[in-house]
Amino acid sequence: MKISTKGRYALRLMIDITMHGNGAPVPVKDIAARQEISVKYLEQIISSLVRAGLLNSIRGPQGGYRLTRQPSEYTVGEILRQTEGCLIPVECLNPNSGTCSRESTCVTQRFWRELNDAINSVVDKYTLEDFRSWTINEADNYII
Repeated sequence: MKISTKGRYALRLMIDITMHGNGAPVPVKDIAARQEISVKYLEQIISSLVRAGLLNSIRGPQGGYRLTRQPSEYTVGEILRQTEGCLIPVECLNPNSGTCSRESTCVTQRFWRELNDAINSVVDKYTLEDFRSWTINEADNYII
C-alpha cells in the first residue's frame, strides 16, 4: 500500500490546522506557505474534507478552515480513508468487490487479512491530538 500525496497532504493540512487554529479559522494561504504546498492543490483536498464534515469553511476577511471536532476525535485512518478511499492491501478483501472465487482455497488470504488488520490498527490508533503532543518545542519549530 502506498499513500498518495493527496493523503499525505490531507494529514499535514489537518495537523497544521490543529497546531495553528486554536478554534479560530486558519487561512488556506497560511497553511500553503507553512507546508510548501500549492494553494490550488490544498483547495482540492480541503473541498473533500469539508464535504465529509471534517472541516468547516468560514468566509470573509477573517475566514479560513477549522476542525469540526476536537483533535482527539480525528484518527489518521479517518483522514486517509476520506482522501485515499479504502486502505485494503489487496482487492480480494474489499467487501464491495464480491466474493473471491479462490477464497476457500487461497493460502495467502490469512496473510492479507492480518496485514489489513495491522494497517487499520495503526492508522486508527493515532489522532490529531497525538501529533500536537509530538511537537519538538513550543516555538512551532516542527516539520510535518
